[in-house]
Amino acid sequence: MKVISTNISAPKIVLWKGKEELTGIFKKPVSEIFLGKEDVDDDAVVDRKYHGGVDKACYLFTADIYDEWKRMFPDADWSLGMFGENLTVAGLDEREMYIGDQYQIGEALVEVSEPREPCYKLGIRFGTQAILKPFLNQPHCGVYVRVLRPGKVVTGDELVLIKRVQEEFTMARIYWLRYNAEITDVPEVNRALDLDTLASSAKRGLTKRLTFIE
Repeated sequence: MKVISTNISAPKIVLWKGKEELTGIFKKPVSEIFLGKEDVDDDAVVDRKYHGGVDKACYLFTADIYDEWKRMFPDADWSLGMFGENLTVAGLDEREMYIGDQYQIGEALVEVSEPREPCYKLGIRFGTQAILKPFLNQPHCGVYVRVLRPGKVVTGDELVLIKRVQEEFTMARIYWLRYNAEITDVPEVNRALDLDTLASSAKRGLTKRLTFIE
């Protein structure tokens, strides 16, 4: 896996249901970024209830499916960082990354913590809320990480797997369970809830799903 773009944004005012809101989703490529413990330096994190913090310090998204999304939404204003990611990564596959995996990226050491839960601001970035349904119905949610050791990341840096602590719950599997788990999946969801390295917000999402299906 290799970083092909490092992305940050300034806060931007958008209109949502007739009201002005600030968002940091309009990320654009820059020459390098610095991964801090709770966010990326100089990157806008507007709503810290849902973004930033220890479990969501940096967001990674795969470059491999950009062309597929471009075909689906050709009228969007495309650039790297389109999905609000800080790191656009070639070769990233959520079906092969496990909760708790630790990776060296440039100077930084990070730990895989949780999937993205998409909201209306992704629709604002794409110019249509129609993106949300197909985004939920595929495995490439992107990857939030904790930053165990802060450091600089530049284009061309490799993601090197340093440690893997479990091989049951991939990022894609947690994402699927969050939105699609049925009554027969309850034992699996409960096992996921026992993962020490799964972020608390992801556990809350899985608990909501249990409430829905039980």
